[in-house]
Amino acid sequence: MLRSITARKTQIFTVFTLLLTLSTTVSSAQPHTRAADSIRKAFDIPALAYAIVSGDSILELKNLGARKVNTAMECNNYDLFRIGSNTKAITGMLAAMLVKEGKISWGTHFFDLFPEMSATARKEHLNLTLLDLLTFRTKLYPYTYTYKRPKRAQFSGDATAQRRQFANWFFQQPPVARRDSICFSNLGYVAAGLMLEKASGKIYKQLVADLGEKLGITFQFGQPNAIDVNQVWGHDASLTPEPPADNYKLNWLEAAGNITMTLPDYSRLIQYNLKGLEHGTPHLSREDYNFMHFGRARFALGWFWDTDDAGNRYSWNVGNPGTFLTKVYVYPHADRAIIIFSNAQTDMADEGTDALLELLRKG
Repeated sequence: MLRSITARKTQIFTVFTLLLTLSTTVSSAQPHTRAADSIRKAFDIPALAYAIVSGDSILELKNLGARKVNTAMECNNYDLFRIGSNTKAITGMLAAMLVKEGKISWGTHFFDLFPEMSATARKEHLNLTLLDLLTFRTKLYPYTYTYKRPKRAQFSGDATAQRRQFANWFFQQPPVARRDSICFSNLGYVAAGLMLEKASGKIYKQLVADLGEKLGITFQFGQPNAIDVNQVWGHDASLTPEPPADNYKLNWLEAAGNITMTLPDYSRLIQYNLKGLEHGTPHLSREDYNFMHFGRARFALGWFWDTDDAGNRYSWNVGNPGTFLTKVYVYPHADRAIIIFSNAQTDMADEGTDALLELLRKG
């Protein structure tokens, strides 16, 4: 059971007192391990993992705690975690590669590739381009896996066929009234994923597998414990473990947030981004990476971004698919990135991962 607010404040104060002590006494290859584990315990997070990377080195990487709450299923560094919306940056990278190959352009309209859906779509959605969809420049409403509509029985066929029917459904829905140019909606990534499939002639999972082969990284999909019941379990807002299942709504949102990875593999992916932002990589240019991270105001291709007090740009995102919480911050000017994985999506896990981020940022 989660602690009361008063107990939490007391525990948090105790933890930060401990962190101040540890910061002056711990010196090892993993200098933050004890402090991170103290945070994990104080904020009731079953498993907490973190990495600090540069473009050419994994400077620190550790996975702490249990794969499932109140069990002896101890974590290791090669356990799987769902990365949620951090999937969006992977979809953005796939799009950039297909644009570079000339198979699609940023200005390609969705309904150029799927004209059969245009007859029933709302007119406000008709001119959406690949770039609009990937950068939240739409009026699509902010659908998540918690929405009751549409029902599974409304669609048929394999996963790709269902996603097309899902897109046909959501393009018929009324547009949202937005206050500025950005509307945060997973649906844009569903539509963008369909465009990438049509342009490449490959399903989304195959595009991701091909990317993994190029980068030497393994990507998987869905809940880790559905892949292997002894893998990491996610925990909801009440810290209740989520049983293994194939969530059809998350399959619809595949390109928006359904990838699962180990921390070492995700760390290597972020290293590619750091290298790319500085020098480019064999697959994309420096300009391509900077466009992915910073190419449009506030949110580019799967990346939010901002500037620090010194005027340095940094990019970031958060994955919160219901029972996991993952955060990544990329600091190109310092050639550093910080990655934090947890297997709980509770308020306390959010506070705890923020506390760990602050600790790791200070070095």
